[in-house]
Amino acid sequence: MHDLPPNTPVIIGVGFCQVKTEDALACPEPYQLMVNAVKDAARDAGSNDLLSQLESISVEQGMWDYRNPGKLIADAIGCPDAKSILADLGVLQLTPLFNLFDAIESGEQHIGVVTGGEAKYRELRAKINGQTVSNTQQGEDTPAPDVYHPTPDPFATEVEAAAGIFMPVELFAVIESAIRHSQGLGVDQHRDNIARLYSSFSEIASRNPHAWSQDVVPADEIRNAGGKNAMLAFPYTKKHNSQWNVNQAVAIIVCSFAKAKALGLDNSRWMYPVAAVQSRHVVCLAQQQQLHSHPGTVMAGERAYALAGIRNTDISAADMYSCFPSSVQSFAHDLKLDGVCPWSVTGSMAFAGGPYNHGALDGVARMVEVLREQGGDRTRYGLTSNLSGIFGKQAIALFSNQPNKNGYCFEDITEAVAAVDKPLPVTGDFTGPARIAGYTVVFNKDEPSHGFAYCDTPSGARTVAKSVDKALLTRMTQEEFVGRTVTVHDDRSFSYSD
Repeated sequence: MHDLPPNTPVIIGVGFCQVKTEDALACPEPYQLMVNAVKDAARDAGSNDLLSQLESISVEQGMWDYRNPGKLIADAIGCPDAKSILADLGVLQLTPLFNLFDAIESGEQHIGVVTGGEAKYRELRAKINGQTVSNTQQGEDTPAPDVYHPTPDPFATEVEAAAGIFMPVELFAVIESAIRHSQGLGVDQHRDNIARLYSSFSEIASRNPHAWSQDVVPADEIRNAGGKNAMLAFPYTKKHNSQWNVNQAVAIIVCSFAKAKALGLDNSRWMYPVAAVQSRHVVCLAQQQQLHSHPGTVMAGERAYALAGIRNTDISAADMYSCFPSSVQSFAHDLKLDGVCPWSVTGSMAFAGGPYNHGALDGVARMVEVLREQGGDRTRYGLTSNLSGIFGKQAIALFSNQPNKNGYCFEDITEAVAAVDKPLPVTGDFTGPARIAGYTVVFNKDEPSHGFAYCDTPSGARTVAKSVDKALLTRMTQEEFVGRTVTVHDDRSFSYSD
């Protein structure tokens, strides 16, 4: 066993819970799924006794309204005095994990768990079946979480809201068009590429025992709309989208090196966090200078590699945050992982499951398993990424099967990113010619309904305009319009003429 500083953080166990039943009444509610995942993580660590020793329970806020979910979990697993921590929607999903690493390294605590869980499929089946399901209600006399991490960050600008673009699938599709243009690809070639990418993810999901869907999906079934695979926001069909109708939970138990030794656990299964870097600098999509690439990601990757003392080519496994294909591609490009290794260990949120607010934790937990499976004495590194909003914030984490010579390193680069990632001015009053920086066409019942264009004005500002011209919308799904000049009118519509 390595002789490490006693406060070195170590991941000792990861746990999963998935209940895939058509009977909504047979599915546990979200906090119960999390309880099961935490218990599974303890079994994975090799000690059920450690549950009573947990000093903190960090929960990622989900699409439920528990007042204090950490207390519910603590009472259920027998550690009623554990600190209850709740992170709001919009907090980077990796941040609670980073906070736990830091608390352990500082000696503030010795062992804790981070968890998240959703039961949206339970709700869906209840609606379909005419059943009634409910979650445990905690009264006003229930103490608030001991620690609450809010996020007041904006999701979009007022100009975007006024234009009517607010669905994540629409916003990430705009990014997708900018990626396509940056790659110099034709519309059809690009559609082929992202379909093949996601088909390969379905193959990875087929080998992931925790994946919601383990069916291998051919590329053409992903690419082309038809049947239940509707075109949503060009070029995205439903099969490109994160699947949030799941009943899933995940848990990651972390403790100090000294605590892990004291528990007498099998050290061959431990995983070591090596470097964690985050930027909480918020830039809404309309404000981003480049829609296809993000300074926060580039800088986070560079710092993570430097802190770990490795190169990008040392990464043997990766899990790019995969709410949509543009997220995967942008992360992979900015982190210099093209051709280095596959970009997912889970199989993506489209196939493995995309619970609303803990997908990044799923990536970390599965990464632990994959690095274990790679085995051998060779030092191996895994990388996971995370964003919040529409690439408004970014986080990178590096893990290894061996402790790093530099120890665990954390860096918050928010101020450094803010110094270089200056938001573009956004205007809702511009009229006249403007150049398209990114766009999408939104579909309704297999027909183009309307399109959004993010346009750069001659003064260097960004505006957002809308079109309902069916002929133009059809052309925009057949030809590249990024880089073309359109006319923005005073009613916030745009038109195009050759």
